[in-house]
Parts: sequence; C-alpha cells; structure tokens
Amino acid sequence: MIEQLVVEGLAIGACYGLFGIAVAIIYKTSEVVNFAQGEMGMVATFVAFHILTVYHVPFWLAFVLTLLFAAALGALIQTCFLRPAKDPTVLGLIIITLGAEMLLMGLAGWKWGAEQKDFPFILSVQKTREIAPGLELNEWSMGVFVLSAVIMLILFLFFRYSRLGIAMRATQQNVNAAKVMGIKVERVFAITWAMSSVIGAVAAMFFAARSVLDPNFMMEPFMRAFAAAVLGGLTSIPGVVAGGLIMGIVENVFGYRWPEWKPIVAFVVIVLILTLKPSGLFAKHFVKKV
Repeated sequence: MIEQLVVEGLAIGACYGLFGIAVAIIYKTSEVVNFAQGEMGMVATFVAFHILTVYHVPFWLAFVLTLLFAAALGALIQTCFLRPAKDPTVLGLIIITLGAEMLLMGLAGWKWGAEQKDFPFILSVQKTREIAPGLELNEWSMGVFVLSAVIMLILFLFFRYSRLGIAMRATQQNVNAAKVMGIKVERVFAITWAMSSVIGAVAAMFFAARSVLDPNFMMEPFMRAFAAAVLGGLTSIPGVVAGGLIMGIVENVFGYRWPEWKPIVAFVVIVLILTLKPSGLFAKHFVKKV
C-alpha cells in the first residue's frame, strides 16, 4: 500500500513541479511571484475545452493551438499590465498580478459560466498498467512523468546553449549590464512570460483531467505548486521539480492517513520552509542588480 501511495504521490508531485517551473521561470527573471499563473492556466484550459467541444478538432491540434494561445496570453499580460508600470516595487508588481488574476477569473466566468465541466483529456486516469507486482500506474501518471522529463531536458538545453536562453540568464543576473550588451530586456521579459504561460497551460490541462473544469479549479493546485516551488527553491528549476515530488509524496501519504487535514499540507509546508530555510532546500543563490 505504501509503495502505491508513493508512486501516486510522485505522479501528482511531478505535476506540481511542472506548474512550479512556470512560477520559477518568472521569479528567476524578475523576482516576482506571478499570482495570476493559475488563472492563466485555467483560461488556457478553457480555450482547449472550447476548441475540443465546439469545433471538435483532434486533441493534439487543440493542444498545439492552446499552447499558442497561452504564449500570446503570457506575453500580452506582461506587455499590457507589467511593462507600463513606472519604477514598480516588488509589492506593486505582485498586486498587478493579483489584479490580472481577478480579471482572468471574471472573464472565464463570463464566457464559460461557473458550472463544472469534464475536460476531455487524451490520457485516462482510470486506465492503469501494472509496472511491478502489486504496483499500478495510470495513463495520466505516465504522461506526467514523461512530459516533466522532456520539459526539464528542453529547458536545460535552452538555457545552456541557445542565444535567447543565455540572454535570459544574463537578464536575470544583471538587467543594466544586459542592456549595455545590447539585449532587449523588455522582449526577454515578454518571452519569459510566454514560456511560463505555456508550461503552466500544460500543467493546468493535466490538473483538469484529474478533477473538474471551472473558473476556480486552479486555485488549490496553484497553492500546492507554489508550496512545492518554495520547498525546492524558487531560483532552482531542478529544485522546484524535487520540491514538487517531495510535496506530492508528503501530501498523498499524509492525506491517506488524515484526509481531513490534506488541504492544509501546502500551507504548513510554506510556513515551515519560510521559517526554517527561506531560500528553499535546493536554491541557487544569486545577486540581482537593477
């Protein structure tokens, strides 16, 4: 039993880590936690739902179109909401993201209504396969493991070898020096938000497949993914993934033993880590000069 709980915890933890990466990418660039991240993923998932149920296109085509929409949404929010802010403080930027969160939630409720819907996902939560004696894994979990590994590899190669990835790392370390070197910092910020939005949309679609789709469905997953990111360290993408895996195991095992306390596990983790090790377990320390 404990082995099955751990495997299932690793699967949901990989999804937390995937969504936590979306949060960490923006934080690494601007040191701002994007509290609209969950609602950006929620709106993208509603767009996928609309394309699938209204236009009846194949899932993979709807998936690609949704990712294009998510990229445009992320860049639009950065360009229209954050870029115009003049000499903003970190608190001011956080408040802007909270405003974007409320706007997106209101738009989703207006367009698609507040009633719960089933998201037609290509990977089933019910269909399982035995991977070891007495140990099963469903299609959803296998998809999360594979996708998380692929995205991790792509991000590693992107930040290590691509010109844009190197420009993003340079912007993270020193904005003024990056400008002097000819890097278009505002464009880098917009691309960062677009990337974050795409990864968040992928994770949100996986979350929707496990629950129901409504304008509030990403509130709890966001808090748990944020707790995972805080646990691993918001400045370390591998640390965020590790934090997600730890968070998933703790939540699943703890929730099985004391299900009535499961909803507060994420908040307990956030409080403990911010109290005992604010930078996270696997954080990379860097100095950001602006």
